[in-house]
Amino acid sequence: MKQQTSSYNSIEKAMRVLMAFSVDQPTWGVRELSAHLGFSPATVQRILQTLKRFAFVDQDRDTRQYRLGNVYFRFMDILQSTHTVNRAALPHMKQLMSRTQETVHLNVIDGMERVCIDAVESPQLLKAVMPIGSRSPLYAGASSKCLLAFSADDFIGNYLESVRLIPVTRNTIVRINALKGEILKIKQQGYAISLGERTPGLGSLSAPVLDPKGIGLAALSLAIPEIRFRQKRHLSLCIKELLLTAEGISEDMGYNPLTS
Repeated sequence: MKQQTSSYNSIEKAMRVLMAFSVDQPTWGVRELSAHLGFSPATVQRILQTLKRFAFVDQDRDTRQYRLGNVYFRFMDILQSTHTVNRAALPHMKQLMSRTQETVHLNVIDGMERVCIDAVESPQLLKAVMPIGSRSPLYAGASSKCLLAFSADDFIGNYLESVRLIPVTRNTIVRINALKGEILKIKQQGYAISLGERTPGLGSLSAPVLDPKGIGLAALSLAIPEIRFRQKRHLSLCIKELLLTAEGISEDMGYNPLTS
């Protein structure tokens, strides 16, 4: 993959070297990487040796090939402490509330329950309220079912084997086969929907926030009073805006639909 390299400065060349490492190509030899990037072997060797001194790359003693170094684990800790899902989601949540005029809330799994970790309330007089810290079982309500549907397969399997489906309202799912069917439907359509499963008179929509592997990190949800939930045009708008917003947050969290 020969490229015009004369315009690159030394920092840009180092960045090109680092970006060459991938899941498909986790290791490189100097000459192999030189041919791939179009840099001279001497330039590549010099960059790799500098990166090695600072642990950005490591070199196998036997094969002499280079791989990414351990310094990235330190960066991961920093990213996790400064770029949590609710920090990334909040600007998007405010925009979603503005577009739909409905209460937006963000939820995660805690043990075997859904818990709300952030919310932006609707400005309307008739609105749903979702207190931060509120909990519900993972089979009741759109946000709960969304979290369950986009969890890892092992978690879903263990949950379905152990859960007792106790009704919260008369609309709550209480049969395990019905819950399995609902999980499949949610995965296929990309969002969850409910009406009165947890609170009578309250409708809910929920879409997943995905991590780089495509596993659910959180559920972004809209809480909608039943009178507006039953308005087809408004419901369609809310679904559209919810999906677009959840996709945007997922991308901020590192999800790429082309590679995940």
